[in-house]
Amino acid sequence: MSTLDSRQLVQKLWNYCDVLRDDGVSTIDYVEQLTFLLFLKMADERADRKMRPEQIVPSELGWQTLLDAEGPALETQYKRILTELGRQGGTLGTIFRKAQNRIQDPAKLKRLIVDLIGKENWSQAGVDVKGDAYEELLAKGAEDAKSGAGQYFTPRALTTAMVDCMLPTPDDTITDPACGTGGFLLAAFDHIQRHHGSTLTRDQRQKLAHGAITGTELVEGTARLAAMNMLLHGIGTPGGESLIAVENALGREPSRRYSLVLANPPFGRSSSIRMVGQDGRAADRGDGAIERPDFWTTTANKQLNFVQHIASLLEIDGRAAVVLPDNVLFEGGAGETIRRRLLKQYDLHTMLRLPTGIFYAGGVKANVLFFERKRAREEPWTTKLWVYDFRTNEHFTLKQNPLRREHLDDFVACYLPGKDRAERVETERFKAFTYDELIVRDKVNLDITWLKDASLEDADALLPPEVIAQEIVEDLQAALREFTAIAEALAARSSETDG
Repeated sequence: MSTLDSRQLVQKLWNYCDVLRDDGVSTIDYVEQLTFLLFLKMADERADRKMRPEQIVPSELGWQTLLDAEGPALETQYKRILTELGRQGGTLGTIFRKAQNRIQDPAKLKRLIVDLIGKENWSQAGVDVKGDAYEELLAKGAEDAKSGAGQYFTPRALTTAMVDCMLPTPDDTITDPACGTGGFLLAAFDHIQRHHGSTLTRDQRQKLAHGAITGTELVEGTARLAAMNMLLHGIGTPGGESLIAVENALGREPSRRYSLVLANPPFGRSSSIRMVGQDGRAADRGDGAIERPDFWTTTANKQLNFVQHIASLLEIDGRAAVVLPDNVLFEGGAGETIRRRLLKQYDLHTMLRLPTGIFYAGGVKANVLFFERKRAREEPWTTKLWVYDFRTNEHFTLKQNPLRREHLDDFVACYLPGKDRAERVETERFKAFTYDELIVRDKVNLDITWLKDASLEDADALLPPEVIAQEIVEDLQAALREFTAIAEALAARSSETDG
């Protein structure tokens, strides 16, 4: 490969995105087309290598056929490749299933093939070059509000901080049941490489690359981005089994358990599907209902169902770090049941209250819950819930004041990764609440605050107008999401009654 570093490579690829945007190709569509072509180029490089050549793609559907074709014939051959490979299994099927050509000008497609991708040797590039370049393109795609891709992208600063708290090891089995473009999985893999890379055994390397790290994603277009992202980082093989399952993670009981779950389930509370838990009655088993006897309670609330699913995914002593919206902390009914079970049967030991303005999907007030699965016993496993308030008096925006990893340094320091939680010390932002204090709160409400908002207390501490405006927008969007969820729930209830 040329001496391009990842930043130069991103800029080179990004500049061409501007050209295609005039033809109506969105940023995320462009990244998707890069995914198809990158895979074909890497498969071609594997077929031509001197040591252990591997024919992943049939020659009649290979990279050379694109180099040989021109004009309308190129467009026809590209569509044929996408269609044929989409019928395959494994990683091939995950990446090409339902793939479509979004570049309607054959001349521009040819330039992308020959000049941008064809001139680089992607198989020889270090994972820090091609992997980082691809991730930067995904991040840019998330910034494109029109595409809606931001809902699948967790800010890298938050992802890294969560992984730094969880300290993944080479012996962990790691999953994300709503993996989006694979950010958590790659952050965990990168952490293991940086901290254990020099001591990894051959068996550990094999497991990390071929099954210890897996994900599930409902949206096929996003799953293909995750699968390619992992390949470019050295996880999985182009011709092997896909490490990204394309399905509804909530649709069935887990077939295996994991020692570490990292997740940011999709925002939005309502679901058209009711998940019937242990408490389910015959009346709950209507059309479209999914029975999950491993769930504690029955609800159509997607966020609450993800909490139950993640709790079920963990093996004994397994640990989880999950981004969840505020409603999970205070909603009654099923929400209260789940919080009681989580506090008693699991060790819910830490909660990070996140500031607004850090997610690409607007109107989100969220938290990170850290908990561990324990063996059954009568006494509750949660003794103390440590809450870190990183929301009060903190104001971020995606462009002018984005969240950076150093903003979370104090939280990670307070968390004491890898150390006994008995050594934790309370600070202004970090407070502990005992099980007895939590269980007597109305509906076991975990929406806990104690800091005063400086802008409300001190007229001299008024925020800049643009920050105030952004917070108003965030609050209105959050309210709209709540009203939409209520309307959808009422509509679903009405249709059940009519039926």
